[in-house]
Amino acid sequence: MTWNGVLTSATRTMAVLVAVTVSAAVGPVRARADDLSGYERQRLSWHACQRGSADQAGAELDQAGATCTELTVPLDYARPGGSTITLALSRLAATDTERRVGVLLLNTGGPGAPGMSDVLPIRQWTGDVGARFDLVGLDPRFVGRSTPLDCGWPTGTFTRSAAPGRASFDRLTSFERDLAARCARRSGALLPHATTRNTARDMDLLRAVLGESKLSYLGYSYGTYLGAVYTQMFPRRVDRVVLDSAVDPESYGARVLREAGPANEVALRDWADWVARHDDRYGLGGTGQQVLAVVDGIWAAATRRPLRVGDYQVDRQSLPYLLLNRLSDDRDETHADLAQTVQVLRQATATGSATPTASLADTLSFLLTGAESATGSVQAAILCGDVPVSRDPEDYWRDIRAHRASEPRFGELTRAITPCAFWPQQPRERPTVVRNAVPALIVQSTGDTRTIYPHGQAMHRALTGSRLLTLRDARIHGVFGNYGNACVDGVVIDYLADGTLPANDLDCVGTTAP
Repeated sequence: MTWNGVLTSATRTMAVLVAVTVSAAVGPVRARADDLSGYERQRLSWHACQRGSADQAGAELDQAGATCTELTVPLDYARPGGSTITLALSRLAATDTERRVGVLLLNTGGPGAPGMSDVLPIRQWTGDVGARFDLVGLDPRFVGRSTPLDCGWPTGTFTRSAAPGRASFDRLTSFERDLAARCARRSGALLPHATTRNTARDMDLLRAVLGESKLSYLGYSYGTYLGAVYTQMFPRRVDRVVLDSAVDPESYGARVLREAGPANEVALRDWADWVARHDDRYGLGGTGQQVLAVVDGIWAAATRRPLRVGDYQVDRQSLPYLLLNRLSDDRDETHADLAQTVQVLRQATATGSATPTASLADTLSFLLTGAESATGSVQAAILCGDVPVSRDPEDYWRDIRAHRASEPRFGELTRAITPCAFWPQQPRERPTVVRNAVPALIVQSTGDTRTIYPHGQAMHRALTGSRLLTLRDARIHGVFGNYGNACVDGVVIDYLADGTLPANDLDCVGTTAP
């Protein structure tokens, strides 16, 4: 499963840099580690966003009235007088200038997801209140149009299942070791600087360059961890903070999905019940158990030999990703997409081959080719650069075996070994301990399968000045605006409008598809 932006396509969600790109100096830059004055004095040159006729994302930004620019930042904040990199960003300026609040910086997930286009849906979702902010979307360091990092992977994500036995676990171990080695060879000079703490420093430098005393922030998924780290590092620079689908700061890292297996097992059963209610459309079974039996039959077939789906071979190690990838949303459209995927896989099981839907083909390209190598490369670089993990494969194998009975379908995926076990260096800084009283609004659905509900509760405990807004009876990752729940949206917009948190934690009720 890719743990990327919640506002991008469900599959997620450049040139390889062999040596560090050295940009022109931005002004007098001294070598002292705490002196960023030269960077803070740089003047941003705002321009049109579109780059050529094929740049649809840039065209949409231009059409909406956004402008774009590039910010120069140190590659290494411990050596600000050394090499520099550039960050790309977009801005939708406040239109209600008389009541302008300031800058609302956005991050909709990842790590590794670009953010420049995020200003478009957020302006729509925030309405009149959003018009009081300059909405700023940032491609974080090494992402999108910013200075790139690409390890030349044969996949867009390191996520694979370790199933079904020791031999396949050993193959996965070799696969993850190779991904780490590719990063060491092709992007080794950049890896030490791909961290959440450095992105938080970039955010604060951007704040200074924009001339703002404080930043407001809206972050989803991984963006909640980034936001929490920013509040810890720069607590006096924070205005209004919304953290949607929050990560437990103590569980964050390459194994952040380790506890998500049970939630996905429940979600799969819920999906099977939905499909059974629509058996006239999908023909996968008239009861949830019958639908699950079809899934398990596909599982068994992929264990025996790979399934031919279009130009791709789907084996037991890649199959769980295809299922889990569509379990973060309980709405009919997403349920239907997964049902169509299962129909294709069942046909491949029965006849030896099948033609994928457009959605499935897109996911398979992401998973089984190097077309989006940069996405997985940056995601791994940040996760591995933030938090150390065990480097003993046996630890992962024991963990999988211990949870095989309780997490029969997804434990082998969510608990699998990652390239961080073979990363070329340990993190340069200690993981950030998040514990502060900065006010923040935390939004969480009880059925979230990515950042499970206990993660939101843990973030709430870590940010002692926060309030927790719970969406009950719903399974959605990325709630505000994305899910269309009027109760949640109203609370978030009210908070952004006046900066006052609710007096107490609040509950809203979701609308689960019938």
